[in-house]
Amino acid sequence: MVVGILRVSLSIPAADSLKGKRHVLRKVIDRVKARFNVSIAEVGENDIWQRAVVGVAAVGNDRRFVNEALDKVLHFIEEIYVAPVISHDLEIQSFGEDLYGGGGVKEL
Repeated sequence: MVVGILRVSLSIPAADSLKGKRHVLRKVIDRVKARFNVSIAEVGENDIWQRAVVGVAAVGNDRRFVNEALDKVLHFIEEIYVAPVISHDLEIQSFGEDLYGGGGVKEL
């Protein structure tokens, strides 16, 4: 199992309130959800009007596939240009079959 996490910092210069910020974020989040099979949510800078941090997670069985999926999400967010990307971090973690220490989930 491979888990990839993408953290994207966005600038929202036109936002003059939290309501304005949420409106822009909703566009980004909804468009990503509609196009990609990933989880996405606001994960930071919650009270700052003109900045936002969103987290994107993807799970798969191939490291290359997860990396490519998150790269496509980042490129899509940059391409729609609803909110300019300030920075991003990508982390991919692999977990073996012995994740639960016995080759599977134990039944009670």
